[in-house]
Amino acid sequence: MPVIKLIADSGSTKTDWCVIQDDKRNIFSTQGLSPYFLNAEGIERVVVGEVHTQINKDDVAELYFYGTGCKHPANKKLMLRALKKAFPNAGVSVDNDLSGAAKALCGHEKGIACILGTGSNSCYYNGKRIVTNSPGLGYVLGDEGSGSFLGKKVIQHYLYGIFEDDMRALFDATFITSAAEILDHVYKKPLPNRYLASFAMFLAQNRGNYMIENIIEDGLNEFLLMHVMRYPQARKLPVHFTGSIAYGFQDVILQLCLRHELTPGHIYKTPMEGLINYHQQ
Repeated sequence: MPVIKLIADSGSTKTDWCVIQDDKRNIFSTQGLSPYFLNAEGIERVVVGEVHTQINKDDVAELYFYGTGCKHPANKKLMLRALKKAFPNAGVSVDNDLSGAAKALCGHEKGIACILGTGSNSCYYNGKRIVTNSPGLGYVLGDEGSGSFLGKKVIQHYLYGIFEDDMRALFDATFITSAAEILDHVYKKPLPNRYLASFAMFLAQNRGNYMIENIIEDGLNEFLLMHVMRYPQARKLPVHFTGSIAYGFQDVILQLCLRHELTPGHIYKTPMEGLINYHQQ
Protein backbone atom coordinates (compact mmCIF):
# COMPACT_ATOMS: atom_id res chain seq x y z
CA MET A 1 0.00 0.00 0.00
CA PRO A 2 1.33 3.49 -0.86
CA VAL A 3 2.35 5.31 2.33
CA ILE A 4 4.32 8.41 1.32
CA LYS A 5 3.02 11.97 1.19
CA LEU A 6 5.10 14.11 -1.19
CA ILE A 7 5.09 17.93 -1.30
CA ALA A 8 6.82 19.91 -4.04
CA ASP A 9 7.43 23.64 -4.38
CA SER A 10 8.85 24.51 -7.78
CA GLY A 11 10.25 27.73 -9.14
CA SER A 12 12.01 28.33 -12.43
CA THR A 13 15.44 27.48 -11.02
CA LYS A 14 14.85 24.67 -8.52
CA THR A 15 12.21 22.44 -6.96
CA ASP A 16 12.13 21.65 -3.24
CA TRP A 17 10.62 18.28 -2.34
CA CYS A 18 9.59 16.90 1.04
CA VAL A 19 8.95 13.20 1.60
CA ILE A 20 6.70 12.59 4.61
CA GLN A 21 6.48 9.01 5.85
CA ASP A 22 5.10 8.42 9.34
CA ASP A 23 6.92 11.02 11.48
CA LYS A 24 9.98 11.21 9.23
CA ARG A 25 10.74 14.00 6.77
CA ASN A 26 13.29 14.06 3.98
CA ILE A 27 13.80 17.34 2.11
CA PHE A 28 15.83 17.52 -1.09
CA SER A 29 16.05 19.67 -4.22
CA THR A 30 16.07 19.13 -7.97
CA GLN A 31 16.14 21.48 -10.92
CA GLY A 32 13.09 23.66 -11.53
CA LEU A 33 10.04 22.24 -13.31
CA SER A 34 8.54 25.08 -15.31
CA PRO A 35 5.96 24.19 -17.99
CA TYR A 36 7.11 27.29 -19.85
CA PHE A 37 10.54 25.74 -20.41
CA LEU A 38 9.87 21.96 -20.24
CA ASN A 39 7.30 19.82 -22.03
CA ALA A 40 5.64 16.79 -20.39
CA GLU A 41 8.47 14.50 -21.49
CA GLY A 42 11.09 16.88 -20.11
CA ILE A 43 9.28 17.11 -16.76
CA GLU A 44 9.00 13.34 -16.52
CA ARG A 45 12.68 12.98 -17.42
CA VAL A 46 13.71 15.26 -14.54
CA VAL A 47 11.42 13.46 -12.09
CA VAL A 48 12.70 10.02 -13.11
CA GLY A 49 16.33 11.12 -13.02
CA GLU A 50 16.28 13.21 -9.83
CA VAL A 51 13.23 12.24 -7.73
CA HIS A 52 12.81 8.51 -8.33
CA THR A 53 16.40 8.08 -7.13
CA GLN A 54 15.27 9.40 -3.73
CA ILE A 55 12.02 7.44 -3.26
CA ASN A 56 10.06 4.49 -4.64
CA LYS A 57 7.51 6.02 -7.01
CA ASP A 58 4.99 3.25 -6.23
CA ASP A 59 4.96 4.18 -2.53
CA VAL A 60 3.71 7.74 -3.07
CA ALA A 61 0.06 8.01 -1.99
CA GLU A 62 -0.41 11.79 -2.14
CA LEU A 63 1.44 14.41 -4.16
CA TYR A 64 0.88 18.14 -3.66
CA PHE A 65 2.71 20.08 -6.35
CA TYR A 66 2.96 23.88 -6.35
CA GLY A 67 4.74 25.29 -9.36
CA THR A 68 5.53 28.36 -11.38
CA GLY A 69 3.35 28.69 -14.48
CA CYS A 70 0.68 26.30 -13.16
CA LYS A 71 -2.01 28.96 -12.93
CA HIS A 72 -2.51 28.67 -16.69
CA PRO A 73 -4.98 25.81 -17.36
CA ALA A 74 -2.93 24.31 -20.22
CA ASN A 75 0.25 24.32 -18.12
CA LYS A 76 -1.59 22.83 -15.15
CA LYS A 77 -2.96 20.05 -17.35
CA LEU A 78 0.50 19.35 -18.77
CA MET A 79 2.07 19.16 -15.30
CA LEU A 80 -0.75 16.96 -13.99
CA ARG A 81 -0.34 14.54 -16.88
CA ALA A 82 3.42 14.29 -16.42
CA LEU A 83 3.24 13.80 -12.64
CA LYS A 84 0.46 11.21 -12.80
CA LYS A 85 2.58 9.21 -15.22
CA ALA A 86 5.62 9.55 -12.96
CA PHE A 87 3.66 8.57 -9.79
CA PRO A 88 1.00 6.09 -10.96
CA ASN A 89 -0.38 5.20 -7.50
CA ALA A 90 -0.66 8.75 -6.16
CA GLY A 91 -3.51 11.16 -5.89
CA VAL A 92 -1.96 14.21 -7.56
CA SER A 93 -2.88 17.83 -6.87
CA VAL A 94 -1.32 20.63 -8.95
CA ASP A 95 -1.59 24.30 -8.08
CA ASN A 96 0.45 27.40 -8.82
CA ASP A 97 3.46 28.46 -6.77
CA LEU A 98 1.70 31.58 -5.49
CA SER A 99 -1.07 29.47 -3.96
CA GLY A 100 1.60 27.37 -2.26
CA ALA A 101 3.36 30.46 -0.95
CA ALA A 102 0.08 31.88 0.38
CA LYS A 103 -0.76 28.67 2.24
CA ALA A 104 2.78 28.43 3.62
CA LEU A 105 3.00 32.06 4.73
CA CYS A 106 -0.55 32.81 5.85
CA GLY A 107 -1.83 29.38 6.86
CA HIS A 108 -5.54 29.94 7.47
CA GLU A 109 -5.23 33.67 8.18
CA LYS A 110 -5.69 36.69 5.92
CA GLY A 111 -2.58 38.35 4.53
CA ILE A 112 -0.53 39.59 1.59
CA ALA A 113 1.79 36.86 0.28
CA CYS A 114 4.82 37.74 -1.85
CA ILE A 115 7.35 35.67 -3.77
CA LEU A 116 10.77 37.16 -4.45
CA GLY A 117 12.97 34.50 -6.02
CA THR A 118 14.11 34.05 -9.61
CA GLY A 119 10.78 35.70 -10.48
CA SER A 120 8.31 37.71 -8.38
CA ASN A 121 4.60 37.56 -7.61
CA SER A 122 2.10 38.59 -4.94
CA CYS A 123 -1.52 38.20 -3.86
CA TYR A 124 -4.14 38.98 -1.26
CA TYR A 125 -5.13 35.72 0.50
CA ASN A 126 -8.32 35.60 2.58
CA GLY A 127 -7.30 32.58 4.67
CA LYS A 128 -8.86 30.10 2.25
CA ARG A 129 -7.98 31.18 -1.27
CA ILE A 130 -6.30 33.86 -3.37
CA VAL A 131 -8.75 36.71 -3.92
CA THR A 132 -6.60 39.24 -5.79
CA ASN A 133 -3.38 38.71 -7.72
CA SER A 134 -1.29 41.52 -9.17
CA PRO A 135 -0.60 40.50 -12.78
CA GLY A 136 2.70 38.69 -13.30
CA LEU A 137 4.28 39.77 -16.57
CA GLY A 138 7.40 37.60 -16.44
CA TYR A 139 11.06 38.55 -16.58
CA VAL A 140 10.83 40.59 -19.82
CA LEU A 141 8.05 43.00 -18.80
CA GLY A 142 7.84 42.61 -15.04
CA ASP A 143 9.23 40.51 -12.17
CA GLU A 144 10.13 43.65 -10.22
CA GLY A 145 12.30 42.90 -7.20
CA SER A 146 13.16 39.39 -8.38
CA GLY A 147 16.54 37.79 -8.94
CA SER A 148 16.21 38.19 -12.70
CA PHE A 149 15.18 41.86 -12.29
CA LEU A 150 18.08 42.66 -9.94
CA GLY A 151 20.52 40.61 -12.00
CA LYS A 152 19.52 42.57 -15.10
CA LYS A 153 20.31 45.80 -13.24
CA VAL A 154 23.78 44.45 -12.37
CA ILE A 155 24.43 43.64 -16.03
CA GLN A 156 23.18 47.08 -17.11
CA HIS A 157 25.52 48.80 -14.66
CA TYR A 158 28.39 46.71 -16.02
CA LEU A 159 27.67 47.04 -19.75
CA TYR A 160 26.72 50.73 -19.58
CA GLY A 161 29.94 51.50 -17.69
CA ILE A 162 28.11 52.82 -14.62
CA PHE A 163 30.11 50.74 -12.13
CA GLU A 164 33.26 52.42 -10.82
CA ASP A 165 36.61 50.80 -11.61
CA ASP A 166 36.88 48.77 -8.39
CA MET A 167 33.38 47.33 -8.76
CA ARG A 168 33.94 46.61 -12.44
CA ALA A 169 37.12 44.73 -11.56
CA LEU A 170 35.20 42.70 -8.97
CA PHE A 171 32.57 41.84 -11.59
CA ASP A 172 35.25 40.70 -14.05
CA ALA A 173 36.91 38.54 -11.41
CA THR A 174 33.61 37.01 -10.30
CA PHE A 175 32.04 36.13 -13.65
CA ILE A 176 34.92 36.01 -16.17
CA THR A 177 32.67 36.86 -19.11
CA SER A 178 32.29 39.43 -21.87
CA ALA A 179 29.59 41.66 -23.33
CA ALA A 180 29.24 39.36 -26.33
CA GLU A 181 28.81 36.27 -24.13
CA ILE A 182 26.25 38.02 -21.89
CA LEU A 183 24.16 39.12 -24.86
CA ASP A 184 24.39 35.67 -26.41
CA HIS A 185 23.07 34.06 -23.20
CA VAL A 186 20.23 36.57 -22.85
CA TYR A 187 19.00 36.62 -26.44
CA LYS A 188 19.94 33.26 -27.92
CA LYS A 189 20.29 30.59 -25.24
CA PRO A 190 17.56 28.84 -23.21
CA LEU A 191 16.44 29.86 -19.70
CA PRO A 192 17.57 33.51 -19.85
CA ASN A 193 15.65 34.29 -16.65
CA ARG A 194 17.86 31.90 -14.67
CA TYR A 195 20.94 33.36 -16.31
CA LEU A 196 19.93 36.92 -15.38
CA ALA A 197 19.12 35.84 -11.80
CA SER A 198 22.61 34.35 -11.39
CA PHE A 199 24.04 37.89 -11.38
CA ALA A 200 22.02 38.82 -8.28
CA MET A 201 24.62 36.95 -6.21
CA PHE A 202 26.99 39.83 -6.99
CA LEU A 203 24.74 42.11 -4.94
CA ALA A 204 24.82 39.81 -1.91
CA GLN A 205 28.60 39.49 -2.13
CA ASN A 206 29.25 43.25 -2.20
CA ARG A 207 26.87 44.74 0.34
CA GLY A 208 27.90 48.17 1.62
CA ASN A 209 28.84 49.71 -1.71
CA TYR A 210 26.44 52.57 -2.44
CA MET A 211 25.72 51.46 -6.01
CA ILE A 212 24.97 47.91 -4.85
CA GLU A 213 22.69 49.15 -2.08
CA ASN A 214 20.88 51.44 -4.53
CA ILE A 215 20.20 48.57 -6.95
CA ILE A 216 18.81 46.40 -4.13
CA GLU A 217 16.67 49.14 -2.56
CA ASP A 218 15.34 50.49 -5.86
CA GLY A 219 14.42 47.00 -7.13
CA LEU A 220 12.62 45.94 -3.95
CA ASN A 221 10.93 49.33 -3.59
CA GLU A 222 9.63 49.06 -7.15
CA PHE A 223 8.07 45.70 -6.24
CA LEU A 224 6.31 47.21 -3.23
CA LEU A 225 5.08 50.24 -5.17
CA MET A 226 3.99 48.40 -8.32
CA HIS A 227 2.34 45.49 -6.55
CA VAL A 228 2.00 45.38 -2.74
CA MET A 229 0.88 48.97 -2.20
CA ARG A 230 -1.89 48.56 -4.77
CA TYR A 231 -3.76 46.05 -2.59
CA PRO A 232 -6.38 47.94 -0.49
CA GLN A 233 -5.64 45.50 2.35
CA ALA A 234 -1.87 46.13 2.33
CA ARG A 235 -1.77 48.50 5.31
CA LYS A 236 -4.34 46.49 7.30
CA LEU A 237 -2.80 43.01 7.11
CA PRO A 238 0.66 41.49 7.53
CA VAL A 239 2.77 41.35 4.37
CA HIS A 240 4.68 38.06 4.12
CA PHE A 241 7.62 37.18 1.87
CA THR A 242 9.31 34.04 0.64
CA GLY A 243 12.16 33.35 -1.79
CA SER A 244 15.92 33.64 -1.90
CA ILE A 245 15.89 37.37 -2.70
CA ALA A 246 13.42 38.17 0.09
CA TYR A 247 15.41 36.11 2.59
CA GLY A 248 18.82 37.42 1.51
CA PHE A 249 17.80 41.08 1.57
CA GLN A 250 15.28 40.99 4.39
CA ASP A 251 16.97 43.94 6.14
CA VAL A 252 16.09 46.14 3.16
CA ILE A 253 12.54 44.74 3.01
CA LEU A 254 11.99 45.55 6.69
CA GLN A 255 13.26 49.11 6.20
CA LEU A 256 11.02 49.63 3.17
CA CYS A 257 7.99 48.20 5.00
CA LEU A 258 8.59 50.71 7.79
CA ARG A 259 8.86 53.54 5.24
CA HIS A 260 5.56 52.57 3.60
CA GLU A 261 3.76 51.86 6.89
CA LEU A 262 3.40 48.15 6.13
CA THR A 263 3.41 45.40 8.76
CA PRO A 264 6.02 42.77 7.84
CA GLY A 265 5.04 39.16 8.55
CA HIS A 266 7.00 35.98 7.92
CA ILE A 267 10.09 36.04 5.72
CA TYR A 268 10.95 32.47 4.64
CA LYS A 269 13.75 31.36 2.38
CA THR A 270 11.40 28.74 0.92
CA PRO A 271 7.71 27.97 1.52
CA MET A 272 8.43 24.32 2.34
CA GLU A 273 8.27 24.42 6.15
CA GLY A 274 4.97 26.28 5.99
CA LEU A 275 3.59 23.84 3.42
CA ILE A 276 4.55 20.89 5.59
CA ASN A 277 2.65 22.39 8.52
CA TYR A 278 -0.31 23.23 6.30
CA HIS A 279 -0.67 19.73 4.87
CA GLN A 280 -0.12 17.98 8.21
CA GLN A 281 -2.91 19.89 9.94
